[in-house]
Amino acid sequence: MRRAYRSLFILWVIFRYGLDELVLNSFENPWLTRIAHLVTIGRKLSAPRGQRLRQALERLGPIFVKFGQVLSTRRDLLPMDIADELSLLQDRVAPFNSDLAVNIIEKALNKPLSQIFESFEHRPVASASIAQVHFAVLRGRDGKLHDVAVKVLRPNMKAAIEKDLRLLHMMAGWVEKLSADGKRLRPREVVGEFDKHLHDELDLVREASSAAQLRRNMESLHLVLIPEIFWDYCTTEVMVMERMNGIPISQIAKLREAGVDIPKLARDGVTIFFTQVFRDGFFHADMHPGNILVSLDPKTFGRYISLDFGIVGTLTASDKDYLAQNFTAFFRRDYKRVAELHIESGWVPPTTRVDELEAGIRAVCEPYFDRPLKEISLGLVLMRLFQTSRRFQVEIQPQLVLLQKTLLNIEGLGRDLDPELDLWATAKPFLEKWMIDQVGPGKFFSELKAQAPHYTKLLPELPLLLHNYLRNGTASTTTDSGNQIMAELLKEQRRTNSLLQKLLYGLMGFVVGTIAMQIFIRVFVV
Repeated sequence: MRRAYRSLFILWVIFRYGLDELVLNSFENPWLTRIAHLVTIGRKLSAPRGQRLRQALERLGPIFVKFGQVLSTRRDLLPMDIADELSLLQDRVAPFNSDLAVNIIEKALNKPLSQIFESFEHRPVASASIAQVHFAVLRGRDGKLHDVAVKVLRPNMKAAIEKDLRLLHMMAGWVEKLSADGKRLRPREVVGEFDKHLHDELDLVREASSAAQLRRNMESLHLVLIPEIFWDYCTTEVMVMERMNGIPISQIAKLREAGVDIPKLARDGVTIFFTQVFRDGFFHADMHPGNILVSLDPKTFGRYISLDFGIVGTLTASDKDYLAQNFTAFFRRDYKRVAELHIESGWVPPTTRVDELEAGIRAVCEPYFDRPLKEISLGLVLMRLFQTSRRFQVEIQPQLVLLQKTLLNIEGLGRDLDPELDLWATAKPFLEKWMIDQVGPGKFFSELKAQAPHYTKLLPELPLLLHNYLRNGTASTTTDSGNQIMAELLKEQRRTNSLLQKLLYGLMGFVVGTIAMQIFIRVFVV
């Protein structure tokens, strides 16, 4: 019954804000236009269409607001008036009562507001679908004053989100059962992934820990600033962090006036994204313009400032390796390798013909190489890729849904900053370097260092274990489990020997190279 009531409410909102009229008017068929005029009789739909769509999404709740946030970054897919209005969903959702926010803070931190902050701005500086932010001056435990931003979770968010998630799970079940593509699209797993990330976003301690991890990861890159977290003042409902000052990245005219290099800013955004994905396997997955500022401080001029870390994505080593190989093959236009990788990974049935899949991928991708973003409609590319994937029964990978969403955000952001940006050419050198690093000596020595404690413990035990195995190997009392354990130990020994051999060869190569260099200097230089 709850799902039925929610479904009826969604239909009422659609009718109340005239979204049915928007859909009908989007077609050029004159009959549909006449129907659109008929269905609007008796309804007051004088507000602009973008405003009506934004208000409807706000009325429907946080999940729909997030959908509008993603859409707002795709000005290539939407009319300008709708994109401008939906961009207000990034940080200008209607705020909740500030007195309620104060009560939540005092209850969470178990202190009156006056004992925590030197000053507190009751008017929120930003308000989004999950939480709102207030500026304040924190009185630290060391007696120092700190300019901070206080993020407060909206009340009753979990109940509101779970209503829509139940509806999404139900619809995913219908799609899986009724659609011919249900099994391939894996809608239940996709919704389950979305469900997990939304619940993660309701825990501000988890968000604070993600911010701290990203801050450590990005510190050496010198391209992006991430606020410091004040852990003594963080709970599941409240997070206190360093206040960051900058210009929203969407205000491109102001950035130009301030002297920011806009094309470099666009390239830096691509570098940050690929660094987080392929080097760290831990990336900011909500990079819409409302969460990004640009620093004008002389010490950090032109750097990105990232905010809102409620949604982060993670990738396993195998995911990173697979994606990097795909991207690298794609940049080299090696469509055969892309097809082989899809088959090797199990994304397509093993009986798929490589040449046919290669031809399908080439037909989609080749027309878009060497073009600036302004000449590429990623929506069209994705549609054609979807058609190709359907033909070859490519299975959707739920763990990569966040990555795909973030890539859409990055591409939309790059289009706004610099339409001439060549997304692929900017990313290619980074990915090629990453691939070299994975097979180079640096990777070998880092793995050897990481495994050293394990080998230090294992090596002294190997002679005794090997002796016991050889002594008891012919005995009838030898158990299958013992043989299995010994087989594993021998496997580890072979792996250790292989690593030691590689290390020895590397040292020998270094010595030989040094001697050769000295001979060269003496003969040809001295």
